[in-house]
Amino acid sequence: MRLFIWLVVMMAAAIGIAVTARFNPGNVVLFYPPYRVDLSLNFFMVLLVAAFLLVHFLVRAFNATVDMPRKVAAYRQNKRERDGNKGLRDALKALFEGRFGHAEKAALRAAELPENAGVAALIGARAAHRMRQQARRDQWLARIASDNGMKTARLMTMTELLVDDHQPEAALEAVRELNASGTRHIHALQWSLKAEQQAKNWPEVLRLVRLLDKHKALHPALSARLRELAYDDLLSDNSHDAESLQRVWSTIPNADRLKPYVACRAATALNARGLHDEARVVCEESLAANWDERVLRAYRDAAAPVGSAALLVQIEHCEGWVRERPNDAELALTLGSLCLKQKLWGKAQRYLEQALSDASESRMVRESHLKLAQLHEALSQPEEAANHYRQCALATIL
Repeated sequence: MRLFIWLVVMMAAAIGIAVTARFNPGNVVLFYPPYRVDLSLNFFMVLLVAAFLLVHFLVRAFNATVDMPRKVAAYRQNKRERDGNKGLRDALKALFEGRFGHAEKAALRAAELPENAGVAALIGARAAHRMRQQARRDQWLARIASDNGMKTARLMTMTELLVDDHQPEAALEAVRELNASGTRHIHALQWSLKAEQQAKNWPEVLRLVRLLDKHKALHPALSARLRELAYDDLLSDNSHDAESLQRVWSTIPNADRLKPYVACRAATALNARGLHDEARVVCEESLAANWDERVLRAYRDAAAPVGSAALLVQIEHCEGWVRERPNDAELALTLGSLCLKQKLWGKAQRYLEQALSDASESRMVRESHLKLAQLHEALSQPEEAANHYRQCALATIL
């Protein structure tokens, strides 16, 4: 529609000009002594328009010639940007596809564009790391070491790759540099946790686990497992003496002390250093909160001396627990062992035989026979003692 309107307007203008020019008797005289040029007004108008068009063309040609270097530079810049952005896209695609060699080559092309150099270096570092080319990985990261805008991304990438490469000390150095810049976020804490775990720095592992638990950034099962590993190492360290072990125990939060795996490790370590009174307290508090056979075994190993009030208290506790758990073989074995130590022969035999009848593990069968053999031996019943010793040996073989 617009084209049709323009055609109508142009045709009307052409008709108007033709009619006007036909009935136009005017002329133009150009006089420059001794020269004189006479022109009709119509021809003069035609020459004037032609001159205007010529001057306009020449001016445009001059401006285009002057502007040519800028346009060439802009064209080259646009081409570099297109090539660089395409290289960045290709690098990311190849990295996600697992074609790490192609990703690194594409990252080289992308890095030619200064705006993409930082991201391209991170992609190249990851690709080189996946190909186990640590030297090239470090070269990529060194390219952006002076780029403050990429500092956080570089340090986070370094931490992740160094942890994956099992270099915890170098990873922790990157974390310290990251923390020094005031940047603290959950992902950094998670990688710090992995680095500390590789470095076996268990106190720091526990601190990070508690911190991440506050932010709900760890799965409960993973959190529990890491705590177990940390407490196992801290409490099972053979370099501890009685005093240092108690000092370590005092640093553990009350909520964690009641957990069976912590109480079991602590009681075992305390028993090994002759701190049976402390071990009994640990086991009793844990069993009151969470019943567990591992803690009960440690409680049995923490038996008080013969004839002591503490041993009688242990027996009373076990008798109370038996009323609540009458079919617990481990508990029956523990009570029978304590009664045997206190020389309560009748109770000892009854509970040990109950443990033997309810036992489901060869370990419990073996230990029950051994305790019964010791009981009959103390009662001067050699035939029964020999029979239980023989059954204990058979259970050991089986």
